[in-house]
Amino acid sequence: MMKDIAVVAAALLGAPALVQEASEEQMTRIDEVLAGMKCEVGPANVQVDDGSFDLDDVICADGELDIKLDAGHAVTERRKE
Repeated sequence: MMKDIAVVAAALLGAPALVQEASEEQMTRIDEVLAGMKCEVGPANVQVDDGSFDLDDVICADGELDIKLDAGHAVTERRKE
């Protein structure tokens, strides 16, 4: 009975999306986009999440930001740290 409840709970909550590191090719494109914004980020601060990119602790001319890019590398969110 408890096992059945655990299985149902897991199905209702869903498994978290797998977050992975950006490939070398993806990092090259991200660096190009950020250079145009006068920003930079280290690879350790970039995560790929369902095809989009989550950039933490991005250093820009106007301060430190968190930035999200869509699969086409367009900025979808930009907020001050």
